Order: sequence, then C-alpha cells, then structure tokens
Amino acid sequence: MALLAGYLWRVVLAMKANFTPKPPQAALDYFRDKALTPSFHHLDVYREEHGIAFVVAKATALDILEVIHNAVDQALAEGRTLAQFKKELTPVLQQLGWWGESEEVDPVTGDKVNAQLGSPRRLKVIYRTNLRTARAAGQWDRIQRSQQTHPYLLYQLGPSENHREQHQAWEGLLLKADDPFWATHFPPNGWGCKCRVRQVSKVEHQRLADSRRYQTQAPKLEQVQWTNKRTGEVKQVEKGIDPGWDHNPGQARKKHLDALLEEKQQTAKKRL
Repeated sequence: MALLAGYLWRVVLAMKANFTPKPPQAALDYFRDKALTPSFHHLDVYREEHGIAFVVAKATALDILEVIHNAVDQALAEGRTLAQFKKELTPVLQQLGWWGESEEVDPVTGDKVNAQLGSPRRLKVIYRTNLRTARAAGQWDRIQRSQQTHPYLLYQLGPSENHREQHQAWEGLLLKADDPFWATHFPPNGWGCKCRVRQVSKVEHQRLADSRRYQTQAPKLEQVQWTNKRTGEVKQVEKGIDPGWDHNPGQARKKHLDALLEEKQQTAKKRL
C-alpha cells in the first residue's frame, strides 16, 4: 500500500510539473489589453502604468517585444509551465540576437552599458511576473462579482522558502474586500512575491474572527522615501512593498477601461 501511495504521489507531482491551471477570462483580458511599450529599464514604466503597458527591460525593438508578448500570452492562455515557456522562447530569442550580454546605449543617460538581454533567469522573471499580475487582475474581477456572499479577504503567505518580514506581519489579515488596504497591498507585492488572498464568506469570517487568531483591523501603513534612479524623482512608497508594486492590478485595469469609455463617450458627443 505504501508503495502504491508513493507511486500515485509521484504521478501527481509529474502532472503538476507539466500543467499550470488556465486563468479566468478577466486575466487574459487584462494581459491582452496591454500595449507593447519598448523600454530600456523596468523603472521607465511605473506603478499603475504596468496595467496598460507590456514592458520588458532592454526590449527596445517592437519585434522582440512582440515575440515575448505572444509567448507569455500563449503560456497564460494554455496553462504552459515555465519549463515549456523557456524551451520554446529561448531559441527564438537567440536567433533574433536578443540573448546574453550586449553593450547597449541607455537612451536616458546616453551612456554605454553592459546590458543583460535574454537569459534563463530573465525568462523566469518575465513569465512569473506577468502570469501572477494577470491572475491577480482576474481574481480581483471575480472578487467584485462575488462580494455579496464572500465580502472578506484573507492575506496568506505563499510557498516561498523565505518571506519578507513585512509580508509575514500581514499573514492572517482579514479585511473587507473594499477596504482601502487592498488598493496598495493586493498581492503580488514585489518581485518574486508569492503572497495571495483568499475570499471568505460572512459565516467563515465570524468563525475566524471569534478565534482571535486573525487580524480584523487594517494595520497602520508606513511609507519610506525612495529615489527613482532613472529620473531622480523622490517618492514615498509603501514599506514592505517593492517600489512600483504598490497598486492593485485589477483596479488599475478598471481605471484604464473607465478612461477608455469616457474617451469614447466624449468623442461620440463631439460628433453629434
């Protein structure tokens, strides 16, 4: 029996290694609504701008950016794993010459720099960052549609080996879905962050709150000063969140769609 159980567990692990759950349609829409935006540095596009722009640092040519975008789209839509993503995209980027280190001119400073183009590590960052933010946007859409029965969100740590100290402090935070906290702290909250939220019903919320093992009041938020080394601009950023990540992807998408709708309505009025 033990041998059979071990075999079945290995089968499950093998299946997980070759399959990534497909996202909700809202996640796909969020990603596909983004415009290809060539950039030299990830700080060239900041905060909510990532909700409407597809950016890959050092991908300043549209053809390169389009190839990467299409690969991410396919991975997201078909549930492709990181291994599959890298296996198929790597030779294409190598053939296009966007691979390894290269001396490039920084368009902001005019300086020549030794830039890292494509690499296994960079493809992992591209894959995980885009899939996690798209899924976050899709989850937020679902949260808005099911708030009547599940009006609370529970902050949980992900399966990382090491967690940021501030993120650990937020574990077990149980707040209403419309609490302002989620406008800046809806995960992911940084590069490589695997934190997540789970929707909670009114009944479960009461049970969890009664246990007194969960935080039911939003913590006092702190901000720290941070200087954007690309622009020299000094900003106040949320403590514990990587600069530029202190926004809600789902809310950013809604804001963008509302702006587009307003623009269309204004255009229609002018034609009357």
